[in-house]
Amino acid sequence: MLYFFTGTDTETLRGKMSAAVGKFSKGKNIVRITDAHSAADLDAALGGAGMFGDERVVVLDNVLGNEELRERLLARLKDIAKSDDVFFMLESGIDADTRKSVEKYAEKTERYDAPKKERDNSIFSLANALQRGQRKELWVGYQRELLKGSAPEAIHGTLFWAAKQAFLRSDTPRSRELVARLAGLPHEARRKGFDLEYALEHFVLSRV
Repeated sequence: MLYFFTGTDTETLRGKMSAAVGKFSKGKNIVRITDAHSAADLDAALGGAGMFGDERVVVLDNVLGNEELRERLLARLKDIAKSDDVFFMLESGIDADTRKSVEKYAEKTERYDAPKKERDNSIFSLANALQRGQRKELWVGYQRELLKGSAPEAIHGTLFWAAKQAFLRSDTPRSRELVARLAGLPHEARRKGFDLEYALEHFVLSRV
């Protein structure tokens, strides 16, 4: 019998599976196989209880992530489904086709996906503010990025990219000056013994 747990919410998956294993494992031996085990380990786990016939619960933890074990396990799903042992299979990173192949033989499937995170494009607002000469918005955006933990090197890279894009669109004295200032900013900061964060702050507060 096979119980299948899948999805991207790993913490929930493990919690749900652990609870289920706890219900089935009383008085039984628990065998755990992960993607770090060998093919021989997997074969032994799939081979049954052995001569003493002890009841078992077999936990297969992300085994499909191991290429050597993957085909072995998929080829034995039908046998697992018919087994007297109870199998619990957790896979947190499989493709849809493989998931459907496993679900076909599972007594029950539980799927838990983590909510998708919205892409954070706030750093690119710095690029827009620089290109438009919006000093207040540039300052606010710069402070926001620092509070978020963005590295000064990443912020400088975004601003330098924005300046080069502005220069490519329109070769003006201002765009040339921005490219030149930002290109030399890290070197100037090292020469004067300033942190890049301080040098960027001075740049943002200056007339851009």
